[in-house]
Amino acid sequence: MKFLSKYIKKYWKSFSIAVLFLTFEAISDLMQPTIMAKIIDKGVVNRDIHYVLKMGGVMLLITVVGAISASSRSVIASIVSQNFGTELRSDLFKKVQTLSFTNLDRFNRASLITRLTNDVTQVQVFVNGLMRIFVKSPLLAIGGLVMATRLNLHLSIVLAVVVPIVALLIVLNLRLGFPLFSKVQQALDRVNSVMREYLSGVRVVKAFNRFDVEIGKFSTANDQFKDQSIAAGRLMATFSPAIMLTVNLGIVAVLWMGGLGVESGTIQVGHIIAFTNYMTQILFSLMVISMVFNMFVRAKASAGRINEVFLQENGTIVETQAASPHHGQETGRIDFEDVTFSYEGTSGEPILKHIDLTILPGETVGIIGSTGSGKSTLVGLIPRFYDVIGGTIKVDGQDISQLKPQLLRDQIAIVPQKNILFTGTVADNIRWGKEDATDEEVRTAAVIAGADDFIAASPEGYETRIGQGGVNFSGGQKQRISIARALVKKPNILILDDSTSAVDVATEAKIKAALKKYGKGLTCILIAQRITSIIDADKIVVLDHGELVGVGTHRELLSDCRVYQEIYQSQMGKEAL
Repeated sequence: MKFLSKYIKKYWKSFSIAVLFLTFEAISDLMQPTIMAKIIDKGVVNRDIHYVLKMGGVMLLITVVGAISASSRSVIASIVSQNFGTELRSDLFKKVQTLSFTNLDRFNRASLITRLTNDVTQVQVFVNGLMRIFVKSPLLAIGGLVMATRLNLHLSIVLAVVVPIVALLIVLNLRLGFPLFSKVQQALDRVNSVMREYLSGVRVVKAFNRFDVEIGKFSTANDQFKDQSIAAGRLMATFSPAIMLTVNLGIVAVLWMGGLGVESGTIQVGHIIAFTNYMTQILFSLMVISMVFNMFVRAKASAGRINEVFLQENGTIVETQAASPHHGQETGRIDFEDVTFSYEGTSGEPILKHIDLTILPGETVGIIGSTGSGKSTLVGLIPRFYDVIGGTIKVDGQDISQLKPQLLRDQIAIVPQKNILFTGTVADNIRWGKEDATDEEVRTAAVIAGADDFIAASPEGYETRIGQGGVNFSGGQKQRISIARALVKKPNILILDDSTSAVDVATEAKIKAALKKYGKGLTCILIAQRITSIIDADKIVVLDHGELVGVGTHRELLSDCRVYQEIYQSQMGKEAL
């Protein structure tokens, strides 16, 4: 787990101090039975009250040292584990943000949430336990064995039998438990996935009265999680009593052998009491070690899932050392040169095939085609959400594969097909395009996007709070706020991915007229389903099954592009030709 090396380097000193205090605590615990044996065998047997009080004072002093050490260890452990968990969670979130869409497509979204929350917590709890009881238990077990052996070699025969049996049980526990706990985490992913899907589509569920179906899906996932958890718990429940039974039988053997020794005069009573105490400490330690391995199995499974995210490299999207985009007098030129693309893991024909297209600076270009023809995929390649598998895309004459994605995206604004608004005010959402935008810039962008009217009509205006996902706005209103967010950025290239589909024709016409006035010199790419949305574009691109089948003006395409003619007829009627 290479990702842990960073945190080991940072926290090893605090961890070592916690372990040092923990060692003092363990030594204090180990000294108690021996002192008790001396009090009984020397003080009580000889009726020496002075010796009893003196050794009792020593025992009290050792107890105080152990208590101070335990308190110090607990405080340090809590601070270190909380800081570690917070930093790991933050680093994992930052890593997710750096991943390309290709990498993100490899993970279920609910799985990423589980890794950020439950999996990080499992590792954090294990680290905390290491500094509290997990290291102490082996110290007590080994120390107890040493002290017990020194106390009475004859009784140590019991330990020679008990310890190997317990060690075997722990190893079996570890080997059988790891696969089960991995399955528990995967089952939890499925529960989160079903819940996330339901919450995202709750309006559709209610509209179609599909409650029973959703309850059935959740019950299935929940039952699978329960079954996997029970299977893992059953295994743990089998081994823990087996370990306890083994050690308790060992204590019985010690008492039996010790009784015979006392009767024959070869063993002192104090030795039996001390040996029994050491056996009890060993029992407790071995039980904790068993629990440690259970938690280690969980933590190992979780750490492996976290490591999968950290190991992700941005595939074909490699950050080069190329300089930022250079700009001449005109900006916004886009060239597709024999571009071919397919998504990772898909089989069959590519999504886009041998696309050759030039978009000149300041042009308004419409893209149209049937559903699944590759329109959104085509524009998604411009800001390097994905990299092409063949051919080249150039912006202002530069191959975008040689540009840093962040610098490339600084000059591009996109209004995606699915409008996403974030919790906050309307003004905050528009300022996503430009963090330091003034109130006037925010309002200007909203006016151009046709959003100012309904925003100003709200009681709180631009300070109106947006509910989760924009539930308090209609689809058309969300689209216009999204357009304003893109416009306030003042980009060189504006991409509108079917971004006016939820507004009426009159509002769409107003937005387009305002865009023409505002965006002189702005390269604008419009993806549309309605042919009326792009009919007056400088250039219209027609896609069909990933192939470019037509480029030209509306009139040119009506005369020589069969696919465009079919789209026009289906929307406007044959008599319109």
